[in-house]
Order: sequence, then structure tokens, then C-alpha cells
Amino acid sequence: MKTIITGFGIALAAAGLATTAASADTLKTIRDRGKIICGTSTGVAGFSTQDANGRWQGFDIDICRALAVVLFNDTEKAAFVPLTSKDRLIALQAGEVDVLPRTTTWTLARNTGQGVTFTGVNYYDGQGFMVPKKLGVASASKLDGASICVAQGTTSELNLADYFRRTRMKYEVAAFGTAEDALKAYESGRCDAYTTDVSALSANLLKFRDPEEHVVLPEVISKEPLGPWVRSGDDSWFNLVRWTLFALINAEELGVTKANVRELAETSTNPEIRRFLGKDGKYGEGLGVNNDWAVRIIATIGNYGESFERNLGMSSPMKLQRGPNALWTQGGLQYSPPFR
Repeated sequence: MKTIITGFGIALAAAGLATTAASADTLKTIRDRGKIICGTSTGVAGFSTQDANGRWQGFDIDICRALAVVLFNDTEKAAFVPLTSKDRLIALQAGEVDVLPRTTTWTLARNTGQGVTFTGVNYYDGQGFMVPKKLGVASASKLDGASICVAQGTTSELNLADYFRRTRMKYEVAAFGTAEDALKAYESGRCDAYTTDVSALSANLLKFRDPEEHVVLPEVISKEPLGPWVRSGDDSWFNLVRWTLFALINAEELGVTKANVRELAETSTNPEIRRFLGKDGKYGEGLGVNNDWAVRIIATIGNYGESFERNLGMSSPMKLQRGPNALWTQGGLQYSPPFR
């Protein structure tokens, strides 16, 4: 059963919990509780959805399950709380969730004014537009005078205003409380176009009866670096979440996969791999976890590339190219700091 925290409920929680949550020892709280609580979307294909049995899965979900493996050696020790765009950061600040891996853009205002901290980029995205094919529009530059559906509480609202101001075009905004409501309004013909991150537009196409009736325009009008968020003021938890993400990326860089990680942990003579997999040094202890923490992550989740391909890539219904999310050695932006 889905539990969606309302704005009113979160506001009450924030009033009483924000101060204590920010100073809490999150790692101890999670261990005492026996599970990690992750904030997720209410459903974005490829990133966070529930299967027929109600089990959460997706690219963002893999981050939470990786953390559950690190702390409990059990992917099922992760609980998920669906949150709307308006409520997600308030819920994190209030202590209702331990980490927010859902699609949330890293911005200056969010990182400095809301008591939350960004840990690292797991997906480089950008905002785009979707229009009905029958509209005959092939470029966002032809949307002068159009009505645009958008979700409230997202960076998409400001980006939309900036784009039309920059291009000196006129538009009519139709803002809705949730992304689902904005999409339904677009599908019903309330708006000429719908705008959000390009990855979400691709996910939304899968929901339509006839995806061929819609087209995603080629323009990308913003930078949207996405990744996990934590509360500010808890460096130990921040470091563990950040380096768990880097472990997924570093594994792909080193050629460590779900299939070979255990063998490499026992046989590799590569000093980088030996440090990464806990055979040399005590880097796990520095994070407050066992030294084989990376082994357990990769053996269960796979590396970054495996997670991407399974949830978003050409082997998935999303059919997304790696693009800027390819490794830096392959023309992309993904890059892990060294494990040393």
C-alpha cells in the first residue's frame, strides 16, 4: 500500500523534528531501527516504480538497496515512502526519511537554504518539451503562444519561465500540484505541451495508449544534475551515501561486475581493485562499515553501468542512451574520485 506524505503532515513534522533531525546520528538511528527509510517518487518509470507485487525497483531504488546491503547485508531492509515534488525536501529535512535518492535537481538554493545536502550526481539530465504529433511542431522555438503544463514545486517552473523570457516568446502556464496531474492535463488536451526532465518525458511516453501520437522536441533547455540528498549536518551519513554512489561508478571504471566481483576480491593483483574491494587498507572502517562493503554492493546490485542498463538503457523499456552518463573514459561525465 502506498503512503504519500501530505504537505500539511510534513509541515507539522518539520516544526517538531527539523532541529533534532539535523543533529541526529543517522547511522545509529538506522541501525537501531533495523532498516533504512528512503524517499521516492510516486512513480517514474525506470527510476522508481512498484512491480505487480508492490516491490519498488528502478535506478534510484538501486541506491537505497545498495545502502541496505552495506548496513544490513539485505536489500529488503529498505523501506520506501512516495513523496510529491512539493513535499520531498521538507520530508527529508523533517527526518521522515533518511535519504532522498529520487529525481531531485542539485541547485544552489536547495543546497544552501533548506537544511539538505546533495551527495553526488547519479544522472545528468535536462529539461525538454513533449507535444502531440498532430500539433505539427518540430522545435521548441515554435511554441510561441502555447499553453504549457508543468508540475509545481519543481525546477521546471523556473526553467520554463527563463526559457520563454530568453527567447522572447509568450506562453500560458498551467501549473499542477503533482507531475501526474500535469501529465493527465496534457494528455486530456488541456495544454499544447508538457515540460519536465527529458528522462521523465521518455518515461511518460510509456504510459500513453499510443506513444507514437506524441513527440519529445529536440531542445534541452536546462542542466538538471540528479542524485541522492541527505540532511545537512551529519557528515558520517553524508559520506556513506556519497561513497556508495561512487562505489557503483568506480566498479564500472575498474571492470568489476556483479558476475566477477567475488572472484576479483580473491584473486586480483591490481592494487586499485584490491583497495576498492577491501583487501588492502581499511577504507570501509573510515566510513563506519565493514571493509568488504563494496564487494557486497556490487555482488547484489551490480556496477553503475549494469544498473543503468537494467533500468534505463537499451535493455529496458526506457531505451535511453548513456549520453553524458557514460564514463569519462567513454566521452561522458561520470567519474569517481579515487578509492585510496
